Amino acid sequence: MANRILIVDDAAFMRMMIRDILTKNGYDVVGEAADGAQAIEKYKEHKPDLITMDITMPEMDGITALKEIRKMDPSAKVIMCSAMGQQAMVIDAIQAGAKDFIVKPFQADRVIEAIKKTLS
Repeated sequence: MANRILIVDDAAFMRMMIRDILTKNGYDVVGEAADGAQAIEKYKEHKPDLITMDITMPEMDGITALKEIRKMDPSAKVIMCSAMGQQAMVIDAIQAGAKDFIVKPFQADRVIEAIKKTLS
């Protein structure tokens, strides 16, 4: 069975790029969210195997959402997505329980490598 993934990013274009990379590589995208609050709801609804989570979003940022999801499910696997120059936030995310991070603009092979490593 294909691994089920939830994509969280406030930019529809970025969600589309990740969805494209994932589906081409045999992953099942079970949902998408545009902010951290939606991410928490979608996580409860779909119980995905993995989440790709943007750090900077309106309403609720990715690190806050990561902490909330990990409170509900300490085994949740989350890969953070960040733009260049957000190193401090990436460190916060890893300390909050993120398994890995990928940098925008996305490189397909790096995205797949991070997902395979996190799911193994």
